[in-house]
Amino acid sequence: MGGLRGGVGWTVQNAGVRKVRAVVQRASQASVSVDGEVVGRIGRGLVVFLGVGGDDGEKDAVFISDKVALLRCFEDGDGKFNRSVLDVGGGILLISQFTVHGDCRKGRRPSFTAAARPELAVPLYEHVGDLLRGKGLVVETGRFGAHMNVEVANDGPVTLLVDSKRVF
Repeated sequence: MGGLRGGVGWTVQNAGVRKVRAVVQRASQASVSVDGEVVGRIGRGLVVFLGVGGDDGEKDAVFISDKVALLRCFEDGDGKFNRSVLDVGGGILLISQFTVHGDCRKGRRPSFTAAARPELAVPLYEHVGDLLRGKGLVVETGRFGAHMNVEVANDGPVTLLVDSKRVF
């Protein structure tokens, strides 16, 4: 993927600063369907909703795949968040979601101008999946650009936001 002018990430504009973001949900099970057909399913693991921004880079792909794979959001024997999806043998359901870029600061309709065009977004989205698989994770995906039905049994519930600029 060295020939890519950028990489995978999740960005939202905020006061002119672009940030890489992912919405991560811990799940006891999850699935994604397109036109009534299940195209991806996991048991215990993480559902990762991601959007690719127009100016994202390879470093963003590496950052987000490392963060997701090693994020300690599963309990240990003492009930503390000390185990990662790798530690628990969980899977990843990776869902492309350009609405992660929704900017709702003005008006009543979100703006999605920060989202990448499909010719950039598709290879970068797929690259994140490949990076996660390279870490030994089972990764299921939806279908890029399709209308998807995602069912998540959010375990906890636990929903986390990952931001490469660490603003939260």
